Amino acid sequence: MKCFRVGVVGATGMVGQRFVSLLDGHPWFRLAAVAASPKSAGKLYGEAVKGRWAMARPIPQKAAGMTVLDAVADRRKMAGLVDFIFCAVDLDKASTRELEEDYARLECPVISNNSACRALPDVPMVIPEVNPGHLAVIPSQRRRLRTRRGFIAVKSNCSIQSYVPALHPLWEFGINRALACTCQAVSGAGKTLEGWPQMADNVIPFIPGEEEKSEREPLKIWGNLLHGEILPLPSPFITTQCLRVPVSDGHLAAVFVSFDHKPDREEILARWEGFQGLPQQLGLPSAPKQFLRYFPELDRPQTRLDRDLENGMAVSLGRLREDSQYDYKFICLSHNTLRGAAGGGILLAELLASQGYLS
Repeated sequence: MKCFRVGVVGATGMVGQRFVSLLDGHPWFRLAAVAASPKSAGKLYGEAVKGRWAMARPIPQKAAGMTVLDAVADRRKMAGLVDFIFCAVDLDKASTRELEEDYARLECPVISNNSACRALPDVPMVIPEVNPGHLAVIPSQRRRLRTRRGFIAVKSNCSIQSYVPALHPLWEFGINRALACTCQAVSGAGKTLEGWPQMADNVIPFIPGEEEKSEREPLKIWGNLLHGEILPLPSPFITTQCLRVPVSDGHLAAVFVSFDHKPDREEILARWEGFQGLPQQLGLPSAPKQFLRYFPELDRPQTRLDRDLENGMAVSLGRLREDSQYDYKFICLSHNTLRGAAGGGILLAELLASQGYLS
């Protein structure tokens, strides 16, 4: 695999920092440029994130010495320095879509962590192990954007990264309805426990826009590709509640599900244990060897103990049992800034590179 030059747009924020950290030493991708808001532009990256670097490992030395570009004003320069970008900007949806499409029209592929383009029918929203086939919509998007190489691919919302992968291997049993209550870490809001004193000894029972995305996005991920568009499925019916909890990293979900053809408990466990997606088959650098891991202990998975499983890229499952209202209920957990954000974006880029979309 060739070494690709990579840019991070929105590099000073929580997810941008995670991208910068994960790219350090990546076998396929080399960080070549960083961009952020005008207040950071012109500074060295180490200076721009001084006092707010939120990662456990130090700022990579090479990144620290890079001059931060203006994500908007310098987009043409940025596009000329890299082979593709990861985008994690903090802008309103209209401005984000405009910016991402501008980069794509500059023939710079965009792997986006943002929600602005997720609903567009010709933009693939991909969990690499679940719906890699949706990348086939990219030529249609290129025709709309009138590009040869540029396109936008997005990762899904972090809140669904635990329960959609858990439900996916059970699809053939006819999932007809599901309920998920997610307990979401403060890093999902771009914050730390130390910097958000209101979260101490507290749960906030509302995250703006999160429940709508959590209910809608799985239907696109499971959707059908037809005539150059991804058509979301009309079902299963999914309802969610999303809570912000005083945890640094890791989104945990309590899930309830019913089927047209109810499987045995042992069959569900076997499907989870044996599930492999295309990233595992290809041996992509960031892919967990075992995507879904079931814990038989009654008190697992636990956020602090299990969020970093397989470098934070695996999904942890537990407490599968029958339910009085639904067929089954269980607990699942994913790391929201690794599997759910930057790590998932890098795995998506690896998948795109392996399939020739970044060449």
